[in-house]
Amino acid sequence: MESAFNRFPPRLQDAIVSRVGWSSLRPVQELASHALLDGNNAIILAPTAGGKTEASMFPVIAQLLDPEPHGVGAIYIAPIKALLNNQSDRLGLYTEMVGLRRFLWHGDIKAGSKKSFINDPAALLMTTPESLEVMLLSAKVDCSIIFKDLRAVVIDEVHAIAGTDRGAHLISVIERLAKFSSHDIQRIGLSATVGNPTDILTWLQGTSKRPSCVVDPPKVASKKDLRVCMHDNSDSIAIDAGAIAAGKKSLFFCQSRALSEEIAKRIANQGTDVFVHHSSVSAEERSHAESRFQEGRNTCIVCTSTLELGIDVGDLDNVLQANSPSTVSSFLQRLGRTGRRGGNANTTFFVQDSETLLQATAIIELARQGWVESVPVQNRTWTVLVHQLLALTLQFQAIEPERCWEQLSIVPDFAGISRTEFDLLINHMLANGFLFMTGGQLSMGTKAEKTFGHKNFMELYAVFSSPQLYQVQTTGGYTIGSLEQAFVDRLVPDITSFLLGGRSWVVNVVDNDKRVVQVSGAPVGKKPSWGGFIPELLSFELCQMMAEILQSDKSMPFLDPAGQAALSEYRSTLGQQISGFPAIEWDTDGNATWWTFAGGRINHTLKYGIQGKHDWQVRVDNFKLRIEGDSLGVGTLSKTIDRVLSKQFWQEKTTRNYLMNNMPNYRFSKFQQVLPDEYAFEVVQSYLLDIEGIGKLRN
Repeated sequence: MESAFNRFPPRLQDAIVSRVGWSSLRPVQELASHALLDGNNAIILAPTAGGKTEASMFPVIAQLLDPEPHGVGAIYIAPIKALLNNQSDRLGLYTEMVGLRRFLWHGDIKAGSKKSFINDPAALLMTTPESLEVMLLSAKVDCSIIFKDLRAVVIDEVHAIAGTDRGAHLISVIERLAKFSSHDIQRIGLSATVGNPTDILTWLQGTSKRPSCVVDPPKVASKKDLRVCMHDNSDSIAIDAGAIAAGKKSLFFCQSRALSEEIAKRIANQGTDVFVHHSSVSAEERSHAESRFQEGRNTCIVCTSTLELGIDVGDLDNVLQANSPSTVSSFLQRLGRTGRRGGNANTTFFVQDSETLLQATAIIELARQGWVESVPVQNRTWTVLVHQLLALTLQFQAIEPERCWEQLSIVPDFAGISRTEFDLLINHMLANGFLFMTGGQLSMGTKAEKTFGHKNFMELYAVFSSPQLYQVQTTGGYTIGSLEQAFVDRLVPDITSFLLGGRSWVVNVVDNDKRVVQVSGAPVGKKPSWGGFIPELLSFELCQMMAEILQSDKSMPFLDPAGQAALSEYRSTLGQQISGFPAIEWDTDGNATWWTFAGGRINHTLKYGIQGKHDWQVRVDNFKLRIEGDSLGVGTLSKTIDRVLSKQFWQEKTTRNYLMNNMPNYRFSKFQQVLPDEYAFEVVQSYLLDIEGIGKLRN
């Protein structure tokens, strides 16, 4: 078979040899180049630093050379600005070496530079989904000219946005851009870890008529160095981690900003150059950390998930992990940062309690079995549909409802919404002043202008809300600090403890209406209970693996002696209690614990189902339901469990009415307020509940 390299134009071949220093391509680059040069849409899979960027951009650039585009010929889209900035020089080299130009467009780029680009567009545009929206809505940008010769769109880290509201927004924007292009735009997604690449490819395909394929070269087996070390406290973690990091380059992932700050301070005291990298650190400081890290040797960046995506910080010696990530995908992304210079990929976990040790062990076991999470497929993304309706009225000033339906119904993320439901939404928005109709055309209503029109519609350009903050207060009303809603959603009253202001607190009450979390000081020596120090809505599969490990006697060679002892203790105390189904444990006060190991969303679903049938108090986490009530007994609980596990129960009108009246009033999007109550309820339900997942327990 002819080499894909030989299919590149001579100008590109010469540039790759002379400027990049390559005379051949890696396997993923060969396969991807053939697929893209043959005209396919594609999902390209390869590990971190596996050459995905070149696998997509070399064949894309090859197709921009003859003929060169009039205006933008290709768009490279990244989910975060930091990744764009990180790739800017690389893609600048690849375009410049063949006589093309690239332009970086995001919120930090000066207006003068953007104006120059509008007047003389570069062949390659590097941007984010939100910045593309700004271009579509701007009167200064003539999209019909700039994008008329658009041929390809490359989406980096596609798994990070597919199956989310941001993904629904992105594919909507791509479909709107497609209206301006004279081509069937080639769609290319890059990902390191995903469980269902075919589903993502179908989503990405949209209205494109091109053939499509998944580029997934055979994996080369390599040895991994994995260790899970048990520690009593963060001081002990910092001492051991500092010893590993000394004289080397390390990334240390933490599950919270507070812990990352604490760990960084203590490692720095041991003589290692330490940088902190998380969302509360300024963009300038993060960029400084990245550049200094690339140049150093005795350096360590302590970070949250901000360095999980493909930002290049150079060759690494170690990946360190405080406690455990919540997904296999995150673990693999982080693990893939190491092993680039021929050494073994490695991760050392430092865990502080037995529950987190079990979670880390389960994640490693799932990864060893080749399992990774699938990206959820969604087709009723109501809040993004509202945004796109308002965006279309702003883009065209006035637009017919039929034309809106034609534009939006083709988006996969809206495919489950019927025309009748769409019309009900339009009527609701008209009745409440979010839309205005005259002459059969929709315009933005006065209420929408008042709500989203501030600062020249910046609230509409900024598609996704800044995190809602909850005040953390003591029982005496003293405010300790604040927490983001995504964290608050996972708090379990009387069970969860967390760190804030240098102290550990136990959650008493979560008031979603007042956005207040009432807490009291955790007792000295209180051991964090099930749910972990920083709780997450863990998946069914991960929790089931944790249960499987507890009930087995399989040796886990990657655990240190303290970890082995802790796991053995948990197996002896809990392994038998959680066997069988349903696994019910009764205490001397007549209260029940139902061990499901079903994950946070399924357990929350069961909670609301049980509370809808009885006046019982039910508290849940990822692993169990704690049930208390005067009428609670073996017989009543058994019948109730049978009832809530039945498919018919969740289809009953009384069940739905109970859920609508009792689900917490969470706000996940600024556009949620525009929806009719039933659709707004569906948004909350899709986040917190998993009714279909109940069937996994019945099987």
